[in-house]
Amino acid sequence: MPKVRILLPALMLLLHVGLSGQSYDVAAGIRLGTDWGVTGKMRFAQKATAELIIQSGIKNKETMISALAMQHNPILTRRLNVFFGGGLHKGWLNNPDEAVVGTPKDPFGLSLIGGIEFSIGRMNLTWDYKPAINLIGGRKTIYHQSGISLRYVFIKRAKLLNDRKKFNWKFWQKND
Repeated sequence: MPKVRILLPALMLLLHVGLSGQSYDVAAGIRLGTDWGVTGKMRFAQKATAELIIQSGIKNKETMISALAMQHNPILTRRLNVFFGGGLHKGWLNNPDEAVVGTPKDPFGLSLIGGIEFSIGRMNLTWDYKPAINLIGGRKTIYHQSGISLRYVFIKRAKLLNDRKKFNWKFWQKND
């Protein structure tokens, strides 16, 4: 029994280390939750993505754009990831007359994000928690946001890697 306790975690670690981040390079779709909007995500490094979220809240009465960078860590497969990261957000009050007296009208600040992501075929499903901390403006200092994003994968990772041309060292021979 003690060998199993050592072998199983070691095997899981080896599986985890050999995996790369996501199974896609570009995906975009909708985000539903405390705020509603659209989202686009692009992989820019082995296990890192950049995401742009444009959302408007019924409760918050603001429109916000967030630019985020995230680190992905696969769980058993590159199609299932946990991620965390952060970035900046800029908001616009939908009804500026209701802004709190003495504060700038439009919010600006930091956003953090963490969640879990699953991809299958051309679909990418994400649940995340995204607190937004207003450094300037806004109705509140901190917004607690959570959402489910459903994205369509426009460029799969394997396809992009196969399309990249390699340098032809045998330049005198024709490439097919």
